[in-house]
Amino acid sequence: MDTVLGARLQTQQRSSQNGWETSLWSSGLGMKLEAVTPFLGKYRPFVGRCCQTCTPKSWESLFHKSIMDLGFCDVILVKEKNTRFRGWLVRRLCYFLWSLEQHIPPCWDVPQKVMESTRVQKVISGSAPAGAGEGQVPGLVKKEVQRILGHLQSLPHPFLLRLFSWVVLRFLNCLFLNVQLHQGHLKMVRKAAQAGSPLVLLCTHKSRLDGILLPFVLLSQGLGVLRVAWDPHTCSPILRALLRKLGGLFLPPEANLSLDSSEGVLARSVVHVVAPPLGLWTGALAILRSLRGWRGRRVCVRVHLAQPFSLQEYTNNARSCWGSRQTLEQLLQPIVLGHSTVIPDTEKEQEWTPVTGPLLALKEEDQLLVRRLGRHVLNASVASSAVMSTAIMASLLLFKHQKGVFLSQLLGEFSWLTEETLLRGFDVGFSGQLRCLVQHALSLLRAQVTVLRVHHGDLLVVAQPGPGLAHLARLSAELLPAFLSEAVGACAVRALLAGRVPPEGPWELQGVELLGQNELYRQVLLLLHLLPQDLLLLQPCQSSYCYCQEVLDRLIQCGLLVAEETPGSRLACDTGRQRLSAKLLWKPSGDFTDSESDDFEEAGGRYFRLSQQSRCPDFFLFLCRLLSPLLKAFAQAAAFLPRGQLPDTESGCAEQLLQFLQATAQEDGFFECADPSLAIRAVWTFRDLGVLQQMPSPAGPMLHLSPTFASQQNQKKLEQFIRQFICG
Repeated sequence: MDTVLGARLQTQQRSSQNGWETSLWSSGLGMKLEAVTPFLGKYRPFVGRCCQTCTPKSWESLFHKSIMDLGFCDVILVKEKNTRFRGWLVRRLCYFLWSLEQHIPPCWDVPQKVMESTRVQKVISGSAPAGAGEGQVPGLVKKEVQRILGHLQSLPHPFLLRLFSWVVLRFLNCLFLNVQLHQGHLKMVRKAAQAGSPLVLLCTHKSRLDGILLPFVLLSQGLGVLRVAWDPHTCSPILRALLRKLGGLFLPPEANLSLDSSEGVLARSVVHVVAPPLGLWTGALAILRSLRGWRGRRVCVRVHLAQPFSLQEYTNNARSCWGSRQTLEQLLQPIVLGHSTVIPDTEKEQEWTPVTGPLLALKEEDQLLVRRLGRHVLNASVASSAVMSTAIMASLLLFKHQKGVFLSQLLGEFSWLTEETLLRGFDVGFSGQLRCLVQHALSLLRAQVTVLRVHHGDLLVVAQPGPGLAHLARLSAELLPAFLSEAVGACAVRALLAGRVPPEGPWELQGVELLGQNELYRQVLLLLHLLPQDLLLLQPCQSSYCYCQEVLDRLIQCGLLVAEETPGSRLACDTGRQRLSAKLLWKPSGDFTDSESDDFEEAGGRYFRLSQQSRCPDFFLFLCRLLSPLLKAFAQAAAFLPRGQLPDTESGCAEQLLQFLQATAQEDGFFECADPSLAIRAVWTFRDLGVLQQMPSPAGPMLHLSPTFASQQNQKKLEQFIRQFICG
């Protein structure tokens, strides 16, 4: 079943925005528009596969080609056939009957399992006083464990859970048109759950309603009761007792003490054994906000379940992918200042994961394993997220048609960018008639978009200048992962041509220049080190040099680069004279820099030119501009250094930089980079680069301007280094 918007647009058009949409489309274009082809409704990429390098057995065993053809199901669509009964009365009471038939998994003996756990046994053996009786201490500890468990949770009440599922089902049907779930994803998760091992779900929340939606989806599909942690201070005793019956967890106060505190050791051990917290459940507030905000407009929702994998298999294989690493300051600062031209042959070490209590209790090697597992999960979640129509529309208006575009042209551009997104293995969250899709996207963006009627009968769509551009930039960021490799490559080519031809020169003049493969690798590596890892989302098992080759391959595949055969060199397509050298036989798989050459030196002799096809200039600029909000925020941060009031806290520096970005945007009109998240990323990157140094103080850690970048000369070098990747 296809998702979103297209199937029920007639219902949505009867909403409060009906007048605006009717006036928008009463232009009399007289076009006969077909559905978006060839993909929408016919082909969708299967997303969310696990890492083949770190978990090859899970990648193969939990997947089958037939899974891709299962399609979508609506988890809130309950009919007579979903129950064991038939008849007129059943059709009226099918929601209630379906809820009564939900399977509630039986509860195990939690106190006994907690008492037998290794961590609790260590606490018992370490707390026993000399001369105590053999059965006295375990008896007292068992009572304390039961007290802590009583504070944490109680046994879920099956009837209350079924009643709650019925209420949530009624509520979701009032709120959403449908809740889509891919049956292939569901089949993989069920197959993993049937293996007998505990199923741990890691969620990336897209909405405040996830706290209600996700437990309902898992319970309704027979995957068990999701335990959600609550803050005990925000609930009354009566509400706390009810939520415990529904599977809620309440951490005891002593479990939040620091690790070096002697109090609460047993409480922290019990919490560690039972269920680490999944995050605060703010569903009640989300319900009120949604009922107030939507005002009768029902929307569609899709829940993505990525492919499960064995945690044991991951821990066994992930350690073998570790190599030498250096900080961003060691990798990039000498090159920025002009002290060196050689990029060290190591990976970047950049971890922005907060070091919390559970992480501090682990060894350094295990901490690194957990962080890299988080990056794998984040990579899978981003790859599984569908791109919405507003993201495609915002990207077109912001990066391809900044001065406006006629509606007749926008229709074709929307279809083109949708197909390009699907071709790159990313799914979209919409389907239907092209005209209706563009109509709906523009209606959602009507606060940031102006539609003007021209004398030819066409409509001119223009993004409104001002702070609304920052909202369009945030929406367009959803599209960046699909085109990230090409965007990095285009910015690297831009930096390589910056010192050779004028930036605003004709495309034909830029196409004359030969681009060496080694030079391209170098520029791509520099940009990879500069960009934050939470943006790149590189898998920890993938080396930067492999990613450089992927970037180059993407530029060739999309037609921006063409191979240039130099005199005397072996043709790129000539594989007859290749031989297996000793280097190739012994080179690790992660170190291959070119799939068609024996070593890096032979591949480095290849050259490329920019393609002269008519579509290439616009597509090249579009790719470069996808990264322009972040890169311009970094460049503005370099210009901010002499004006900043340092030292200051990390949040204070980010607030100062945000105010500077907003003030600068009022002058140059570039509001895309005036965003709090970009300001925070700039501060963190400059801290890792050694531009800002963190020093302890009585008020907490403070950021100082490092002596190296106190001079205006080095500040200008930093700004010039960043601006070489920015395309005007």
